[in-house]
Amino acid sequence: MSSARERILAATRANKPAETVLPAVPDFGGDASLARFTEVLASIGGTVERLLALEGLAGAVARLFPAARLVASPLFAGSLAIDQQTPVDVLADVDLAVLPVEFGVAENGAVWLPEANMLHRALPTVTQHLALVLDHRQLVATMHQGYARLAHGPGGYGLFVAGPSKTADIEQSLVIGAHGARSLVVLVY
Repeated sequence: MSSARERILAATRANKPAETVLPAVPDFGGDASLARFTEVLASIGGTVERLLALEGLAGAVARLFPAARLVASPLFAGSLAIDQQTPVDVLADVDLAVLPVEFGVAENGAVWLPEANMLHRALPTVTQHLALVLDHRQLVATMHQGYARLAHGPGGYGLFVAGPSKTADIEQSLVIGAHGARSLVVLVY
């Protein structure tokens, strides 16, 4: 004799609809140029800086952020050592995080930042300023193409970051840095 639970589960399994194959998403084309990415990112409050071979990453960071005292980055020596076990109160003092991204999306100025590149999950939102390093050959035109790059899933936690944090919810007054970094610079090489 089966229980009511087993009868309900058996009836549910017997009435399961057939799987529906999802349609293919068309390639919407678009402009994957650095000029388009730069234009869109500027329109939402971010900036793009080309990395010059002579100055290198550390030189560019020193030039763009001369007042940064505490810098966290996996990309150059002399930065604060941070990992997932670092207490969040230590992160509160970080002036600048310089992190590598996987690709950028020209249509909305976003970049894909996987957790493996963050040092700590909270770092991109806790830091005062965020500099993201992007290979210009890794630009795609649309979010459809960006999601296609994540075809096997995002590989865990990750963020699409587009511009500095901002809100105008309270009295329609724009506040920069309300929920994250006060500035965003994409350093392109």
